[in-house]
Amino acid sequence: MSTDQNKPEEGRDLSTEHIQKNTSSPTEDLHPVMPASRPRPGNIITSRQEKALRYMERKRTRQERISQQVVKASVPEEVIVAPFHEEIQKNPITSLELIPASTVETVQSRRKRRHRKIILRHLSRKYMRLTRKQKQHEFNRLWITISSTSLAFLVIFLSLTGAGAFAAYRFYNQTQQKYTGDVLTLRDLMPKDNLKMYDSKNTIIAQLTAEGIHTTIKYPDIAKNLINATVATEDKNFWDNPGIDLTRIIQAAIDDLRSGHVVSGGSTITQQLIKNLIVGDETSITRKLQEIILVPELNNRYSKTDIIEMYLNSIYYGEQAYGVDAAAGVYFGLEDRPGKPASKQLDIAQAAMLAGIPASPSSYDPLKHPQAAFNRFENVLTFMQRNGYINRLEVINAIDEAQQPHFFKKAATLVNRAPHFAELVYSQLEKTFHVTRLQLERSDMIVHTTLDISLQDKIQKIAQRHIAELRSAHNLSNAAEVLIDYHTGAIRSLLGSIDYNNKSIDGQFDVATQGYRQPGSSFKPFVYVTAFQQGASPGQAISDEPTTIDMPGATPPTFTPLNYDRAYHGHLTIRCALQNSLNVPAVRTLEHVGIEQAMEMAQNMGITSYDGTPGYSLVLGGLGVHLLDETSAYGTFADGGVHVPYYAIDKIVIASTQQTYVHPKNTGNKVVSPQLAYMMTNVLSDNTSRLPEFYDCNVLQLYSNSQADCWYGNRGKVRPAAAKTGTTNDFRDNWTVGYTTDYVMGVWAGNNDNTPMVDVTGVQGAAPIWHDSMLQAEAGRPINDFVNPGGLVKATVTYPDGIKTTDWYLPGTVPKFVLPTATPAPKLTPTPTATPNGNPQAKIGAAPYCANDFSFAFTPPSPGVPSPNPGWW
Repeated sequence: MSTDQNKPEEGRDLSTEHIQKNTSSPTEDLHPVMPASRPRPGNIITSRQEKALRYMERKRTRQERISQQVVKASVPEEVIVAPFHEEIQKNPITSLELIPASTVETVQSRRKRRHRKIILRHLSRKYMRLTRKQKQHEFNRLWITISSTSLAFLVIFLSLTGAGAFAAYRFYNQTQQKYTGDVLTLRDLMPKDNLKMYDSKNTIIAQLTAEGIHTTIKYPDIAKNLINATVATEDKNFWDNPGIDLTRIIQAAIDDLRSGHVVSGGSTITQQLIKNLIVGDETSITRKLQEIILVPELNNRYSKTDIIEMYLNSIYYGEQAYGVDAAAGVYFGLEDRPGKPASKQLDIAQAAMLAGIPASPSSYDPLKHPQAAFNRFENVLTFMQRNGYINRLEVINAIDEAQQPHFFKKAATLVNRAPHFAELVYSQLEKTFHVTRLQLERSDMIVHTTLDISLQDKIQKIAQRHIAELRSAHNLSNAAEVLIDYHTGAIRSLLGSIDYNNKSIDGQFDVATQGYRQPGSSFKPFVYVTAFQQGASPGQAISDEPTTIDMPGATPPTFTPLNYDRAYHGHLTIRCALQNSLNVPAVRTLEHVGIEQAMEMAQNMGITSYDGTPGYSLVLGGLGVHLLDETSAYGTFADGGVHVPYYAIDKIVIASTQQTYVHPKNTGNKVVSPQLAYMMTNVLSDNTSRLPEFYDCNVLQLYSNSQADCWYGNRGKVRPAAAKTGTTNDFRDNWTVGYTTDYVMGVWAGNNDNTPMVDVTGVQGAAPIWHDSMLQAEAGRPINDFVNPGGLVKATVTYPDGIKTTDWYLPGTVPKFVLPTATPAPKLTPTPTATPNGNPQAKIGAAPYCANDFSFAFTPPSPGVPSPNPGWW
């Protein structure tokens, strides 16, 4: 062997050569075959002896060549370079210095000979594990490659004859007629992008991926590294060939024939694009010829950059990733950023890994078959170096990067960060566009929503932390939450459970939008505002005494409401009764205003549906309603009596056509007057009136410091808020719904399996979540008080039992024996009373409306004494 033959070629795949030269047979490893001895000078050799000597030498050479071909044929392409990987790990720089094979053979130790035999045994076993279907597929591809090459030349030859020319022309004409239209509209045949959903700050929060992940990218937004790696691997002459590379086809056919299986395909990138988008991937000679016929038309119609752009956007990379941008996210966690999509962020190592996958996405999937993918990756690097795209140092660095433990990672964009909210959006899209979920998958839609995912993530952690504190002692496992900007109706946060993936709590069920849960006392404001509309006032006198209501035809025929504490509290005001969640006065109020009128008010304010039959228990929360509905309805109080329906979708853009749908501004519907809404807000924000039942420093107050600090007089900043709790008498549902000048929030706590909680009071379950979450939502916003709209009269009323109250009345509804006063409108968040003796457990004295903790007895009006408000009560 000459010296020149021992020199390695630039860019040569040392790993393949190493196996082929050093694994010919076990016998060669142990006993290297020496060259045949030549006759020494002076020996006399007959011509017959010389012929025999030459025959034996030729026979030995043939046997060596056959032995090498057999070994090469028995080793699949994807594992040819396995020892290269192992050598790189041991000594990466030395192994890339392309040491001549003869030198390697002379220094082989017994240990390395034994190692080679293990490798050969492993490779042989791996090949034996190939399924019959895979072998048949390999054979079919080999046959198609060779046959199509032969047939292409045969067609050219026959076209020179009369009959052959006619047959060739007919086939050519049929292909043109059938597919030319597709060539002209090729971009329309590109895969549609899957639906993608973004939050209000342009952060992707969800995708529909059942039909695959795909994002169309323009050529300038594709990393040059990936373009180079793809061209070097799939079609090294892409930039210069006319779309057909006959030399490559012939060479591929020869390589496949020699090896006995497909080593490389002969199709150019242009042909592959035609196969993927137009003629299909059927394994047939006809399809190959159709590719060849359509190539000139495609080249005339589109530039090389257009072709490579469409190719990289349409090929399959495995793991449901169609196109390079999706693959960059699936395998490397890269995310699209403004001006820099994921596909543009690929470095050499990432690009080389991706470029090797399309040849066989299932075999070269790096997440499922890391070793095969790594071997293929090394081959791609070799191709890139041979074609001058990278140098030897870049190869070393890329291999080192690919061996790092966090080389692969899943993008956050592929995780549904708001599953319950996303389901709400999908259902709205289905209804709006009259499509199915399957049609939405590849609808090309980019959906911009109202959600603030960063805020929702923080609220979810608050809810999870609080539920964890109560789980064991109170049998409380789940919570749901809704936050709405009631000025516009935009949903800023929606949690259907604290953990979507937690099967033990049935976390995938959306309590906020699908669950009918009983709201308890949080439903009472809808009844009381109906009373206000009929002329009542928050200062209206009402009695809390034993009450029985006849219900003819019902079972039982009477209804006797009870308060939570199983006691009666005598003569008091609506303000006091509502703020302390007394049931008996609420039922008496419903009896006066009417069930139908109260239900109509609730529905107009936003309760779109309910579960159950409306009766006297509805004021106690006896009907099942959606948390989303009741939260939206409370926003009517906050927005001055105007109900603005909630919505989740701001804008929809069809990516391929840029057609845009924008949510129209909704001014809402006026349900009650601003004066009535303000009266309710004034009551629900009056912390003093709720002290007998809830004590001071309850979490319905939005003080910025901790509750312990509040107990000792240090509240920090206090933000005005109106809120109401609700707890069912069987402890299965616990609610808190309230609002500030910016948002309305509803929180539910309980168990999805409907098992009762244990001793969870109105301010233990949902209220702490509401408090902390509302402070989080309001962080950084200015503190504003609720505005009195005017048009109300403040009057001081002395009731027959001597109780004196001052409150708001609609004009003309003040009792005639009471003179109006010019008392200015008080602040809605009064200065809290200091805790007595610094003891946080001490009970604060009641407000004037609830004097002496309801200790006064109910005294009916004396005979002849007029009712305080005869027009209403």
